[in-house]
Amino acid sequence: MFGIDDILRAIVADLHLVAAIMAAIYLLAFVCAVREIFNSRTSQGSIAWLISLALLPFPTAFLYMIFGWKFFDDYATDRIKNGRADRPLRAQDLALIDRETDAKWPVQVQVSELPFLRGNDVELLIDGTATFDSIFAGIDAAEHYLLVQFYIIRDDRLGQQLAERLIAKAKAGVEVRLLYDDIGSTGMPKRFRTQMRDAGIKVAGFNQRHKFLRVYGPTRINYRNHRKIVVADGKHAWVGGHNVGVEYLGENAKFGRWRDTHVRVSGPAALGCALLFREDWEWATGERLPATPPKDLETPGDQSVLVMGSGPADQLEECAIAYVDLIGRARKRLWIVSPYFVPDTDIRTALFAARLRGVDVRIMLPDNPDHALVWLASIAHADAMVEHDIAVYRYTDGFLHQKVVLMDDDIATVGSVNFDNRSFAINFEITLWFTDDKAIADVENMLDDDFKVCRQVSLAEVSTRPVTLYFLTQAARLFSPLL
Repeated sequence: MFGIDDILRAIVADLHLVAAIMAAIYLLAFVCAVREIFNSRTSQGSIAWLISLALLPFPTAFLYMIFGWKFFDDYATDRIKNGRADRPLRAQDLALIDRETDAKWPVQVQVSELPFLRGNDVELLIDGTATFDSIFAGIDAAEHYLLVQFYIIRDDRLGQQLAERLIAKAKAGVEVRLLYDDIGSTGMPKRFRTQMRDAGIKVAGFNQRHKFLRVYGPTRINYRNHRKIVVADGKHAWVGGHNVGVEYLGENAKFGRWRDTHVRVSGPAALGCALLFREDWEWATGERLPATPPKDLETPGDQSVLVMGSGPADQLEECAIAYVDLIGRARKRLWIVSPYFVPDTDIRTALFAARLRGVDVRIMLPDNPDHALVWLASIAHADAMVEHDIAVYRYTDGFLHQKVVLMDDDIATVGSVNFDNRSFAINFEITLWFTDDKAIADVENMLDDDFKVCRQVSLAEVSTRPVTLYFLTQAARLFSPLL
């Protein structure tokens, strides 16, 4: 039997253990607070973290490890070692730099660390069938290598079609590499990867090589590789909003038609897409890929294209800088299409200023949600746009997922970037920028058709929202820095 002394000793021992755990939590919270001060990007976000860490160290310290501790210095170091700053020199050697366009868009060029390259042929691909028909045709025609990267790859009918084509090319002697995001492709079964590896395909998750992530993982689990890139032989590249899953073909009963946009680029700009894949692949696997451009580079067209990669390894929020500059230069129209609209203060201010200048600012968003929290926050931000006389349109013919921007008659973008803080600061993204008349006209015609199946949000709709919905949207808006 236990006596009183034994019970007291057990209680004291437990108290010592509790005290040790609490001390460790407070120490962790202190470390997180110091790091946030050293690495602060916005005072509002940092103050919120610091107050929460001080008043409620548990669980805030652990939440900070997941959402606040940005740590991609090793990626940036690898990028420097691999010669990202030399990209313009390589392009200069090819004598394909469009210097006139570079001079017109210096911010975008500096952010990209790549120049506008001439000699491309660009095809706008509307919706999933056109996109994957084009991608699969490009895969089937590849002779030397294939680089394939998606945020989401599902083991469904479309995923199996992709796997079968890649396996066939690998067996024919083509070098094939497949990169996926570990979080986006969480449901991918091991069997799906094994069948491709057995055929000689090199398959990797973005965080695969960094085994310490199993312990250190919370510091990076919030940072995703959201890029969608396919490159065939360095001659053709496909970039846009589609992932690999049958819902992107409009075969999901919940969403119906899936409205999305991809683009095929044939020519020198395909090498820029290959270089972004190379950076991601080398960080993910440690394998160094050759970066020397081919001696005979085909120039199948006359269109100029800029390839912009952005992500949490950037010293500044360079993607946001590029778009703030774009908004600030708009004089006639600014059409923004995004499934998620959760802009930060700088983007909001730039949009308000553009409207005050008389710019036709339109924002096209989905009419139905796919992620509840982002959807609610997006309503709050969109309502603020309407209150500032900015036109907000809700797409009604299925689910809208395309990421497209058109500014004046001067420039258009297609890529993986959503208009939210996650795309601007947290995720690895890719955007293609186009300045030629044909690309501008193609995007304009596409968006004109999209606006025809939209409904415009009125000020009356905004002012009469139910109190419960208004409360939920405003509460969700508080999470904007994380969305």
